[in-house]
Amino acid sequence: MQNFGKLMKQAQQMQSRMLKLQEELANKTVEAASGGGMVTATVNGKYEVVALKIEKDVVDPEDIEMLQDLITAAVNEGMRKVQEMTQEEMAKLTGGINIPGLI
Repeated sequence: MQNFGKLMKQAQQMQSRMLKLQEELANKTVEAASGGGMVTATVNGKYEVVALKIEKDVVDPEDIEMLQDLITAAVNEGMRKVQEMTQEEMAKLTGGINIPGLI
């Protein structure tokens, strides 16, 4: 029974550290660009796009599809980078053990 109590205490500590990590990640941002930097998306640790920068040279009313593609690419790359950042931070917390449902 003593081992169970110890296990529960460790689980509570892990949960507390995970909540703190989630708060820290929410305040971190990553940047991702497409089109050689013509479109830049900034995404936070909550997977929210917090900024989008578009160089005026890439805005062509005759080619809206290209601009849409560049925006999509930058945002998707930003999301990928946040996921990578989150996985790296979780690995530090869990000692590299992959625990399903934590991310």
